[in-house]
Amino acid sequence: MAAPAQAEQYLVQNIDEYNAAAKKLVAGDVIILANGRWQDFEIKISGKGTQAKPITLRSQDSGKVFLTGQSNLRIGGEYILVTGLVFRDGYSPTGEVISFRRSKDDLARNSRVTEVVIDGFSKPDRYESDYWVGMYGKNNRFDHNHLAGKTNKGVTFAVRLDSKESQENGHRIDHNYFGPRPVLGSNGGETLRIGTSKYSMFDSNTLVENNYFDRCDGEVEIISSKAGRNIYRGNIFFESSGTLTLRHGDGNLVENNVFFGNGKDHTGGIRVINRDQTIRNNYMEGLRGTGFASALTVMNGVPNSPVNRYVQVDNAIIENNSVVDSARITFAAGADAERSAAPVNSRFQNNLLGSTDPGTFVKIQDDISGIGIAQNLLISGKLDKPVAGISEGEVVLTRAENGLLYPEGSGIGVSRDLMPVTRDQVGVPWYPKPQTGDRFGTGKTMSVQPGEDTLTEAFSATSDGDRLVLSAGDYLVNKVLPLDKAISIEGPKDGVAKISFARPSLIEIKQGGSLRLHNLVIDGGMAPDSVGNAVIRTTIFPIQSNFLIELDRVSVANLDVNKSFHVIMLGKSSFADRVSIKNSNFVNISGSVLQAAAETEDYGQYNAEYIEVSGSNFKDIGGELFNIYRGGRDESTFGPHFSLTDSNFMNAGRSSNNITGSSMVLHGVQHSDISNNMFLDAAPIKIVHTVGRPQTRISGNKSKNMPAPILEELDHQGAHRAILVGNHFEGAAKP
Repeated sequence: MAAPAQAEQYLVQNIDEYNAAAKKLVAGDVIILANGRWQDFEIKISGKGTQAKPITLRSQDSGKVFLTGQSNLRIGGEYILVTGLVFRDGYSPTGEVISFRRSKDDLARNSRVTEVVIDGFSKPDRYESDYWVGMYGKNNRFDHNHLAGKTNKGVTFAVRLDSKESQENGHRIDHNYFGPRPVLGSNGGETLRIGTSKYSMFDSNTLVENNYFDRCDGEVEIISSKAGRNIYRGNIFFESSGTLTLRHGDGNLVENNVFFGNGKDHTGGIRVINRDQTIRNNYMEGLRGTGFASALTVMNGVPNSPVNRYVQVDNAIIENNSVVDSARITFAAGADAERSAAPVNSRFQNNLLGSTDPGTFVKIQDDISGIGIAQNLLISGKLDKPVAGISEGEVVLTRAENGLLYPEGSGIGVSRDLMPVTRDQVGVPWYPKPQTGDRFGTGKTMSVQPGEDTLTEAFSATSDGDRLVLSAGDYLVNKVLPLDKAISIEGPKDGVAKISFARPSLIEIKQGGSLRLHNLVIDGGMAPDSVGNAVIRTTIFPIQSNFLIELDRVSVANLDVNKSFHVIMLGKSSFADRVSIKNSNFVNISGSVLQAAAETEDYGQYNAEYIEVSGSNFKDIGGELFNIYRGGRDESTFGPHFSLTDSNFMNAGRSSNNITGSSMVLHGVQHSDISNNMFLDAAPIKIVHTVGRPQTRISGNKSKNMPAPILEELDHQGAHRAILVGNHFEGAAKP
């Protein structure tokens, strides 16, 4: 008899050796990638392994094989195991980094990817879409992996149901670390999505268990469940803005999950839509989301809804959940002329409810008679209106050994044996997880003396997190300073450090750059007359990473060499997490203080999440001081946010070159607070509301020779929704 074939191990040193080995794989074979960098390596692996003898692709040593440049991995066949790889310093040339299919006709089955890292492996253009992981086929497992830092459009992890071979799939997604996903500033920033609207009538039968979602802020949906019969169990959501959303599909189970918001804006819990959903034994603490991002949200539906809208909530069971120190739970959320189908045949019972403050905590936006409400306890906050089945009472909460709060003497809410998974129990043990904390001031401090190009030379020698401390005197910069790291530039405690620059810009923000300026004088008098002049601008190339700009005690003057010399100009495919201006002075500027209006195609994209201005003075500013634009009808983002407080304006926005005719333009801004400011000789404020429920408050402002605000609604029928209280705009009656 012929001897049976023996399993082989292939240690391969290059792509050609890999391709040769991959052509002859049989059950039990192992391909070992030699340690080192593998540039532009598109890995394909397929074959017929068995449960006892899988075909294995692994690194020589875990974490020592780096897939860089334009690389990816495609898996077909059955019983394939992949482990130990790191994708970084590049991006996939296709639509997926890891795909559980080698080709359209060769899907993975019974295969596993474990202890693999994808770190910052994003497309260069933030609006070019891809997935980091696309899961197809049946009975595959993705576990103990590390995915962090996706900055471009597209779901981090997508379970696809676009063929019969991928439906009712039995996949398992467990013990993964889903690390920080920064705000995208557009739709398409979900961390995990199962299914799509088109295939939402099919069941997926996917288990999502014991994963850790750390600061996943891409958009309003952290998890977008768009298929039926999935289980979401034992996952942790840590400081993640958005919700686990049962967007489409029926019969899903959400249990034993823990949401820690720690007071962060827009942190939410679970949003319920569709039929036969069960939400039980989940814990929510420190969540600050409201509306669609509430700790618990039960939506209104659309009668006879098409698959891409909102199916009426029917037969939902919501029980034994704990919500403490949180901003809101909402029933019949989104009720309007279209979403008019209130929940029916549902149950809400034995839930512990606690607010952050004495205000309204339980918000009711339509008829909730279709929800059987019983044996719930509200320990703080108020009901929108009395609800039978929600009693109010004071109890003492005690933190147990599992880190969760429980009411003394009561068994209401989550079970006491709930054990949240920790960061150390997920991901890979050999790859560090991102740290929290300030990006600035983490490096060395460098002293800089006055003179020509002394700042330029010091700047070129910096590393990430460094501080440049300038002595009193004059500084001339003859080159644009390219910023690709987090740098602080600070003036002296005594005296004045004055920076002049002889180029169209002083600083250009590139990939990886963030800027903090403190106690400085910046003068534009030596800048040439060039199109697009700005003290701080973003590069013309797309920037993957989000950035910060902070100005504190900064004076900017003499930006008047042409008609549109700006202080800060954010270009296309760039996104600021925060622009902060405090205690600063701006004088004689022909353009704007902030231009954040480059994304004008009305795709729901925008340039900055938070713009915060306080305690500052603005005089002789020709253009609109702040121009912030978010167009389109998409409702997948929380921002932009704009705050302007305790500041003074003199001769603002009145240049003949200011085509908007406004001192500031806030178009599509979702949260605006303009309060306690003084205006003298200023053009009007222009507020344009688009979709969603924008919140605008204009209060306590005083003016002379300034018209009342111009208020427009592009979508909402009826009176403008801005709240104006206690203002005096000369020539306008007090509201």
